[in-house]
Amino acid sequence: MKTEAIIPVFDARSNSGNTDFIISSNLCDEVVMHLDEPHRHANYTIDLLVSGEIMHQLDFVKYPVQAPAILLISPEQVHVHDTDKMHEVISISFSKDYIMHETEGMLACWECMFDSGSVEVTREQMDELVTYAKLMFKEYASKKPKKEAIIRSLLSAFIICCARTLRNDHENVRFDATQNNMVRTFRGLVDMHFAEKTQVMHYAEMLFVTPGHLNDTIKAITGKTAKQLIDAKRIMEAKRLLFWGKHSVKEIAWELNFEDDAYFNRFFKKHTGSTPAHFQRGILNKYN
Repeated sequence: MKTEAIIPVFDARSNSGNTDFIISSNLCDEVVMHLDEPHRHANYTIDLLVSGEIMHQLDFVKYPVQAPAILLISPEQVHVHDTDKMHEVISISFSKDYIMHETEGMLACWECMFDSGSVEVTREQMDELVTYAKLMFKEYASKKPKKEAIIRSLLSAFIICCARTLRNDHENVRFDATQNNMVRTFRGLVDMHFAEKTQVMHYAEMLFVTPGHLNDTIKAITGKTAKQLIDAKRIMEAKRLLFWGKHSVKEIAWELNFEDDAYFNRFFKKHTGSTPAHFQRGILNKYN
């Protein structure tokens, strides 16, 4: 995707030299966990705000968060928050593939959990989550055999505990492996190709299924059609670029492979009720 040049991707693995799992604390780690410039994370990230208060900005929302709280960040989201040490944050970052075989039956649970953004929790709930985090920290720092397997199991339990804490509507919903694999692959393909491949049939061809079957499977798990998810991805990326990219509407239309800025304007207004220029002025005035 060309947009990575506009909004940089921060990957803690480049600092740690480690695998698809990283756990760190702002009070004791040399690795800079968060950047104070707009960026995306390479993996899913769950931050435990154990103490203090931070100013959290995720996509187009900026607000203070007081401990104890959970911050949830998906790879595509644009993110900024404080880097000082007036608070304590335990940051757990992991790829989807890292734990997929551990939580395969709960795809809807832990992916929908990340729609929450940030959630205040009780001190008792935070203590429970920190217990899991400390166990993962201990294994992560050790040189013991089989530590990857232990971390995977602990991370799976930690995510389920988070979902229980957040009372996620999907926590008891389970689907078979074939459905989960199709949804996971479809979402991954949309993330990579949403700018140039905009129709359900494009993804059905790549998945070797009919458009109808793909649509039925996606809707059964997510509650939305495949086309709705494709269009929502395009709109969200357009909003992020309008807010963070500091580029013109015409440049963003080109970046997202719309035929011209007129078509981009119509598409954006159809899905949001506002033109791109009006959205950009409004959101920038609100937060700057």
